[in-house]
Amino acid sequence: MQNLIEQEFNLRQDLIYLNHAAVSPWPVRTAKAVQEFAGENMIEGSLQYPEWLKKESELRRQARLILNAASVNDIALLKNTSEALSVVAYGLDWKEGDNIVSSDQEFPSNRIVWESLSSRGVEFREADLGSSSSPEDSLFSLVDKKTKLITVSSVQFASGLRVDLKKIGEFCREKSILFCVDAIQSLGALQFDVQDIHADFVMADGHKWMLGPEGLAIFYTKSESREKLTLNQFGWHMVEAHGDFDRRDWEMAGSARRFECGSPNMLGIHALHASLSLLLEMGMEHVEKEVLRRTEYFIEKILANDDLELITSDAENRYAGIITFKKNNIYNEGLFQYLIDNNIFCACRGGGIRLSPHFYTPVTQLDQALDFILNYSR
Repeated sequence: MQNLIEQEFNLRQDLIYLNHAAVSPWPVRTAKAVQEFAGENMIEGSLQYPEWLKKESELRRQARLILNAASVNDIALLKNTSEALSVVAYGLDWKEGDNIVSSDQEFPSNRIVWESLSSRGVEFREADLGSSSSPEDSLFSLVDKKTKLITVSSVQFASGLRVDLKKIGEFCREKSILFCVDAIQSLGALQFDVQDIHADFVMADGHKWMLGPEGLAIFYTKSESREKLTLNQFGWHMVEAHGDFDRRDWEMAGSARRFECGSPNMLGIHALHASLSLLLEMGMEHVEKEVLRRTEYFIEKILANDDLELITSDAENRYAGIITFKKNNIYNEGLFQYLIDNNIFCACRGGGIRLSPHFYTPVTQLDQALDFILNYSR
């Protein structure tokens, strides 16, 4: 495993990269895939398009595996998480008085689109996830007979809070409520099972924990839930007979490809295919173990130091790859800039400093980052 990691990650020696919750660096194989694809285009254009289509099909199979979806037909390839959320929000048949339950910690993509439905008489309810020891119960307390959907991030982008997706999914199934998961902060870091959690819709960009490029996202729809979504985008790629350009009659694809209205992002497809091949080669069980090991290691270091305050929950199964903390009596933005100036790449989120190491991040780099944090005194 270590040899593979050394082969695949070639970051600058002076850079400590702790920002996978934002945009990840690419593995070597991903960079090579993009270079080879660009070179092929330069020399022979789209001569190998049939081979590109095979790569697209392979990516759908990889996505099915990483999600444990029932079928590749459940997988669509969209531009980003926001687009997938919009497909759900504006595909469902809303009635005036319906409501959506979510949380007060969501990234704007999983808030704005639902708030925009207020013009249709749909109410967006935000649960205070910190109001009780059970974030799930906080969500459930806002549910009533008019609740049509619960939408929540698997891991919150700022606090790093991890919710019990299976508990929420089982609740939704019992109440006949649709369940939508923004999985961008866990897919590629943790094992994921859309069937086990009873999810109707799951979406995630490839550029964070999946180590891929921006501009390509995986969108999962359960087969029966897919039929509840009315299409709002149309084009040649979303029809059943999408290669028969002379045909005048058409019907939408039976698979999730119905949500892909136009030409696919073939450059992104080649890149994300390469990135997922690494994660699957490593094994998501191993990836998750190593992500959590690094998270737990840094959480313990923070808890052991009186100058530091942990914002991320340290409760069992309540954290993933994100560690957010603050230093007492210190201006967060100043500490953040100090870390950036010293080539420790992190983020300023949720009232503190957010670190997000991946499975390959050397533990020694966590110690180095901690030394800089403790030595900062302005």
